[in-house]
Amino acid sequence: MILQVMTPIWEPRFSAHSYGFRPGRSAHDAVQAAQRYAREGEDWVADLDVTKFFDYVNHDILMGKIAQVIRDKRVLGLIGKFLRRGHTADGMVVRSIEGTPQGGPLSPKLANIYLDALDRELERRGHRFCRYADDANIYVGSQAAGERVLESIRRWIEKHLRLQVNEAKSGVGRTWERKFLGFRLNRARQIEAAPESIEGFKSKVREMWRSCQSRTSNQLREAWQRYVRGWVGLLPAGREPKTDLPAGGMDWTAHSEMLLAALAQREGPRAQSPATRAERPHALRLPSAPRGAWHLAGTGSLQTALSNRVLRRYGFLLPSDLADC
Repeated sequence: MILQVMTPIWEPRFSAHSYGFRPGRSAHDAVQAAQRYAREGEDWVADLDVTKFFDYVNHDILMGKIAQVIRDKRVLGLIGKFLRRGHTADGMVVRSIEGTPQGGPLSPKLANIYLDALDRELERRGHRFCRYADDANIYVGSQAAGERVLESIRRWIEKHLRLQVNEAKSGVGRTWERKFLGFRLNRARQIEAAPESIEGFKSKVREMWRSCQSRTSNQLREAWQRYVRGWVGLLPAGREPKTDLPAGGMDWTAHSEMLLAALAQREGPRAQSPATRAERPHALRLPSAPRGAWHLAGTGSLQTALSNRVLRRYGFLLPSDLADC
């Protein structure tokens, strides 16, 4: 209820460069704004990430910023209790002296209130930037400018917000060298999934289709459809389908893992119905092939028996089926 009341009060005050946890704004909008900056020639980026931001928010600074707008002491007292409510560790309640409760309904709004000062400082300096929660990208015209801005802003954050910049995740590079919210801009200034995101997709596919699972085909299909729809749904609208998503390679990964799971769950010809054995007798010899599952997954017999067309017919969608939706 506090969030519902605070939202219309604070939203008009926030910067237009802030995209995280705000109604009507999304990560897609942030990435598309970054694309505009790069196409206008500012394709060097100072990538700024705050170390464990939600764990180290200073309560005094945060409450001071809130009190500048909200004067009702009852409301301020409730927010203070929310911040200090703590957590349970080894059966004991540990009170919080800093940070905001991760997963709490009010924490995203408090995060934007706390970091609004950073947005205003960047605007005062005339920078072009995008911020999504504690992940901020500042777009400049050269490497030297990026390094200078990153160091200057790091000092400002430590002094005024009492936070530490994550040196391992922060840095300066071209837009195609740094990722932002799981995406990057390639040399043609087009949005594409970052290589780390693609590898994460492949790892998840292997996990979902591992053979040692006691799930029916219907359960596998439903879980897979939810995941692949959600993953493709994260891609920004208006992207370049042929360049931003290597759907062919992702299709191959998904298809191969599906075939491996199908092979592992087979018990041989006797496990198949007479109709299946009559329809595809060439596939029955596969379980006894000596070269392993990966070799079998690439054989013409199995590719024919369980082609992409067959998988689609039974509801096992592939990334390319949804990439252009």
